[in-house]
Amino acid sequence: MEKILEGKATETRNLKSINMDTMSIKQVLELINEEDKKVPQSVQEVIPEIEKAVQFIIETFNNNGRLIYMGAGTSGRLGVLDAVECPPTFGVDKTKVVGLIAGGEKAFVEAQEGAEDSKELAIEELKNIKLNSNDIVCAIAASGRTPYAIGGLEHAKSLGCKTIAIACNKGSKIGEIADVAIEVEVGPEVLTGSTRMKAGTAQKLILNMISTVSMTGIGKVYENLMVDLKITNIKLQERAKNNIMQITECSYEVAQEALKASDNKVKVAIVMVLLGCNQKEALEKLDASKGFIREAIK
Repeated sequence: MEKILEGKATETRNLKSINMDTMSIKQVLELINEEDKKVPQSVQEVIPEIEKAVQFIIETFNNNGRLIYMGAGTSGRLGVLDAVECPPTFGVDKTKVVGLIAGGEKAFVEAQEGAEDSKELAIEELKNIKLNSNDIVCAIAASGRTPYAIGGLEHAKSLGCKTIAIACNKGSKIGEIADVAIEVEVGPEVLTGSTRMKAGTAQKLILNMISTVSMTGIGKVYENLMVDLKITNIKLQERAKNNIMQITECSYEVAQEALKASDNKVKVAIVMVLLGCNQKEALEKLDASKGFIREAIK
């Protein structure tokens, strides 16, 4: 039988924690903290690859395509987490960024044994969401060799989709398949093979970068503020008013009135206040500028 994990950095034993079971609580906590500090430095080394991935995603969004995350276990959960945060944060439809996890929604809270070993399951799930050539698929796998992730990438490429791989081992299988290979090597885990730790942290950092910068690239951010956030509770309503006030330097009362007049669309309210126009005119300006406030207010 092939030794599928042999030689992979994510499976190597960490010599600093070799006697972990005899160390004090504080010693183990300090060691984990020290190892975690290495993660951002490792991510920094793959920024050129992340940049290329973001460029592809922006092109996909501009062509009305979707970003599809795929993964198993921790990797799959991180993809789903990033996907579900996009609608409230950036005001996009829930189908714009999709997170697929091996074993389905149940796998988010309970491990589904064997699901990650099925290429066919990945293909079936992509067919269910009607994957097409306008979409981009991002496979996430710490090991870089998960069959579910491989199957998803292979099917996506067969349809002409752009593809991205996020792995925590160099020379990964998913990296060989994808158009862009983001291979961030964080070294051995404190708890050998527990890739929910440094590897998971690295993946989370990269996904934060990918979604945030891609959404910025399609006009969902003005200055450093969320201007397309969905107002679904009192906290977000107040954040929306604060954003309007900070950008336009208007009073709380003006921001509140503009938000109401814009049907709770923050971006529209901002343009209304800055240009002194009504909702219809603001919508026309934003439509002409493809949603970018800077262009709309010129």
